[in-house]
Amino acid sequence: MSNTRRAWIFALLLLAAAPAFAQEAPAAGANPPAPVAWSSLAPEQHKLLSRFAGQWESLPPSRQQALAHGSERWLGMSSEQRDKARERFSHWQGLPPEERHALRGRWQSFQALPPNEQARVRENFHKFQQLPPARRQTLREQWHSATPAQRQQMIEHAREQRQSGPMPRPSQAPRPSQAPRQPHR
Repeated sequence: MSNTRRAWIFALLLLAAAPAFAQEAPAAGANPPAPVAWSSLAPEQHKLLSRFAGQWESLPPSRQQALAHGSERWLGMSSEQRDKARERFSHWQGLPPEERHALRGRWQSFQALPPNEQARVRENFHKFQQLPPARRQTLREQWHSATPAQRQQMIEHAREQRQSGPMPRPSQAPRPSQAPRQPHR
């Protein structure tokens, strides 16, 4: 494996392991992470993590777990997924440090949400991704040009719409001729 390829894989593993590095110390009474024995890793993982072979036993257990998990994820990816991960990592490296810091903060905030809230955020993100590109751009521009008060109004409006249920589409709205009939008395 070439050094360039190995460096890419290492960088991607670190990126995949980043959430584990950001975790705080275990709460009182919580079990600390268990070490991962080098011998318990698959041969393919040994290849990916070969630069850690000599120091594996001295790594903190949380880092061992993160690297082992990251290597499992990498090995489970298709070549297309790996290409996309490389592209995303390259983009990440090109970001200014302050933007990377802000993104890490948002990720940590997301991770702190309860699972049901995380699911809601993911669902909304997927809905946003399904919109036509022009509509997404319009929404981004509206958000960026809005004042904090206007943004809060947008959020409240979205919550109200979500609580009242989906609005019928114009093609689904009852036509006057299809209005519900009044019961006979």
